[in-house]
Amino acid sequence: MRYAILGDIHANLEALAAVTDDVCGQRPDSCFCIGDVVGYASSPAECIDRIKALAEVTIAGNHDWAVAGKLASRYFNPHAREAISWTAGNLESAGLEFLSSLELVYRNSDFTLVHGTLDMPEEFNYMRDVLSSRGSFSCLKNNICFLGHSHVPAVFIQGPNNEISQFKAGRLTIERGKRYIINVGSVGQPRDGDPRSCYCLYDSVKREVMFRRTDYNAKRARDRIVEAGLPRSLGDRLLMGR
Repeated sequence: MRYAILGDIHANLEALAAVTDDVCGQRPDSCFCIGDVVGYASSPAECIDRIKALAEVTIAGNHDWAVAGKLASRYFNPHAREAISWTAGNLESAGLEFLSSLELVYRNSDFTLVHGTLDMPEEFNYMRDVLSSRGSFSCLKNNICFLGHSHVPAVFIQGPNNEISQFKAGRLTIERGKRYIINVGSVGQPRDGDPRSCYCLYDSVKREVMFRRTDYNAKRARDRIVEAGLPRSLGDRLLMGR
């Protein structure tokens, strides 16, 4: 099976449209979303509709749950809170119901999905280094987990001796006897200094993971954020990949 795994779209329709085209060109068997369909940008309803059509399974991100009223917005910075409030006020009931229905963790025979970490997924903690990956590895019931939340693509590998190493994103061969936690990066708000959208392809037969970067009209996405009355910084950061 070939899977496309993406997330952290954050209501960026221009980015999601470009990634959808790229995904369709790769012809995966199925697509999965690791959450945060909404938040920050100005097209939450359109992105929800696209993800519902594209992804077999979508799990909950912290912005998704906050917009749906399932997570307190006081945990977010002021600009994120403003975007959450704006999004909740600009979604109809069907969109809010979709976000509220999202579960925290998904597992199948090939992989696990979570937004932040597998240990206490409802806390939406960040996995940024080896230390913060240990709890998730202890909860991982199969060999591969895909996640997001930090918007920075990365790979964490646990060897047979339980030693964990962290690597930058790239083409990866899944080796027997090792376990992997893979941050798929962000479609709608990359934060690794590269403004292009990022997502993953996973081939469970060839046992390969490939990160893909996709150009999109970031300036148009930025302008639409400003036009909507959302904080200007949420748009400006798209141009820098920060």
